[in-house]
Amino acid sequence: MSTPRISVVLPHYNDLHGLALCLDSIDRQTIDRDAYEIIVGDNASPCGIEAVEAVAAGRARVVTVTEKGAGPARNGAAAEACGEILAFIDSDCVAQPGWLAAGAAMVQPGTFLGGHMFVLPPEGKLTGSAAVELALAFDNESYVRKSQFTVTANLFVMRTDFERIGGFRTGVSEDIEWCNRAVRMGMKIDYCGDASVGHPPRPDWNAMLKKTRRIQRELFLLSLEQPRGRLRWVARSAMQPVFIPGDYARILRTPATQGARAKALGTLIALRFWRGGAGLLQAIGLPI
Repeated sequence: MSTPRISVVLPHYNDLHGLALCLDSIDRQTIDRDAYEIIVGDNASPCGIEAVEAVAAGRARVVTVTEKGAGPARNGAAAEACGEILAFIDSDCVAQPGWLAAGAAMVQPGTFLGGHMFVLPPEGKLTGSAAVELALAFDNESYVRKSQFTVTANLFVMRTDFERIGGFRTGVSEDIEWCNRAVRMGMKIDYCGDASVGHPPRPDWNAMLKKTRRIQRELFLLSLEQPRGRLRWVARSAMQPVFIPGDYARILRTPATQGARAKALGTLIALRFWRGGAGLLQAIGLPI
């Protein structure tokens, strides 16, 4: 068997349903199946390695990574890769059929890619949290073009470049930190709109708050590594309510939020005020 050109890398932790959907979507890619391999970095899931391998069902190699975190899980899987191209995706995501073909055609040495991200329709009732994410989450084109980073749920890079840059860190916002490091080391970033991946929305406030709290902690630690980072963090936190009108206008312009816009406004207000208050607490050294 020839060596695959592309290695699909995905971290996994105890979400067999999401993993099955993700692997199904990767199976439906438009390129030949022998052109790519799939490596699952399982983060010692409580469901057990046997359950993960049963879902993989021969479609993917499963690597157990005991160090906690999605970053180490990605690193552990990437270390086992054979392909010249690494394609990163998250195990709860769904790749569109042309995802691999588009990303592989565009990535090149010295340039890494962020692909198009969109929010999948919720499986159940449309909640305020889901409506907020349908309108506001994962604007990856803006991240790439304006902020020079991509989410790790849709990232293409040459394996030799990844090995030179190094793996993902833990404890900070790993996608931002890795992309910043890559750019500092001379890499260029580009956007591939045809490499499209869907991410499920958070179904309720508790799930959204759990995600927000984790990201808030990681972003704060990353901000402290920047010049005047604490001062800029305070200013950004204090401004959180200012973003509400613009955010709600985007919710109103998003057809998929119809029927949950009032709930979305309540969720949005709670989210922005929580982020602002939590950020100020962090700035004075209190936990969130």
